[in-house]
Amino acid sequence: MTTPRPEVSPGDSAAVPPPGCPAHGMSPEGVRRLYGAEAEANPRGLYEQLRQQYGAVAPVMLQGDHPAWLVLGHRENLEVMRTPSLYSRDSRRWTQFEQGRVAADSPLHPMLGWQPLCVFADGDEHARLRGAVTDSLGQFNRQGVRRYVTRYTKQLVDGFAATGQADLIRDYAEQLPMLVMTQLLGMPEENGPRLVEATLDLMKGTETALASNEVVTQTLRNLVKRKSERPGRDLASRLIGHGSNLTEEEVVEHLRLILVAANETTVNLIANTLRLLLTDRRFRASLSGGQMTLPDALEQVLWDAPPLSVIPGRWATGDTVLAGHQIKSGDMLLLGLAAGNVDPAIRPDLSDPVHGNRAHLSFSSGPHECPGQDIGRAIADTGIDTLLTLLPGLELAISPAELETQAAWLSERVYSLPVRFSTKPSSGAGHSGALAGSPKSQPLPATAPVPVPVAEPASVSTERLPWWRRLLVRR
Repeated sequence: MTTPRPEVSPGDSAAVPPPGCPAHGMSPEGVRRLYGAEAEANPRGLYEQLRQQYGAVAPVMLQGDHPAWLVLGHRENLEVMRTPSLYSRDSRRWTQFEQGRVAADSPLHPMLGWQPLCVFADGDEHARLRGAVTDSLGQFNRQGVRRYVTRYTKQLVDGFAATGQADLIRDYAEQLPMLVMTQLLGMPEENGPRLVEATLDLMKGTETALASNEVVTQTLRNLVKRKSERPGRDLASRLIGHGSNLTEEEVVEHLRLILVAANETTVNLIANTLRLLLTDRRFRASLSGGQMTLPDALEQVLWDAPPLSVIPGRWATGDTVLAGHQIKSGDMLLLGLAAGNVDPAIRPDLSDPVHGNRAHLSFSSGPHECPGQDIGRAIADTGIDTLLTLLPGLELAISPAELETQAAWLSERVYSLPVRFSTKPSSGAGHSGALAGSPKSQPLPATAPVPVPVAEPASVSTERLPWWRRLLVRR
């Protein structure tokens, strides 16, 4: 029997009581925190406990005991994502901000503090800012992106290949996306390692998150200043010169958004996919035997272990009801992507494969759907494909039971993947037969050249492939 769902409002002026008093008008046991050792030890278990107690929407606490609603249902997440008239992206609406309850040094500020960004805008202003981002990202040739991925994958593997062992998280997954993104943004290569540490720390919401945010922001300010004087064929220059006439601050903040979001999500996608390939023999056998493509593997991971578990947030524009709960104007809602992807209402049997099904929530939906998802898929797909080619005999160096996960309120992924492999040189052919050679660094072309056709197995439906592979098949 389902526990009755109390009607509570985390946005109520009395929702954040003095220490020791009930929160949300309920007993302390009734409101769970999305931070701290207990929540981070088993976030998926926490989501299911909340689902059992409250249903598709549950009251929770964030760092500093700030109240919010966590949306757990797949349908309810889509409702919030696709109804900006009821659920705004403007964080200035949050009751906690309006009433001055969020401390100046709160780790929530880098992610929730309002900025001149498309993700914090609605309506015409959102269309103006997002148009600049989508147009600028759309000018990149994905084949050029793949060349960068192949180059940096080989560079990273060269750093540890002779030892016959590595940690694929520390030595590879946490490094590759940032190296590629610095090239797309037009940065010097030496910025990569420093930005890797800063962006990873920023997304964890640690005590040093504000300092890490400043490192990233100042690096981008310097970049925008250089590109304003000497533009190139890169994302920074394209945003600066876009017809939407972005201010310098808007350019810096959108570059920060792209850099941080792309890095975090792609690191997690690579890490979680590699974990699946190394721990599930049947899954890897299906990939090696051709019964499943690597894009299929990525989509399965996007369902079962999305790069972001939670997206903050949406703010209610007025009093409303969601899944039987009274949501008050100014309440914050967190999009529970991981929870929504395993909602029993749409996936009663989680063992059923979802190959080729892109109805997951991992890249959001509605007007704020991730505009760079195809670039993220291309980095992960090409990077893993090349890695498996370069490291023959790749296998986990410890038992799967010994693997540890690293969880924060926004994401969850495997902490370390120690592996061993043969030190013999590889044949040079890609794992899927589509990659070869080691391209030198070169500017990305402004428009895509006619691609060379690449044969795909006749049994693979083109609808199950990323757009760039479907293009190759059609050509």
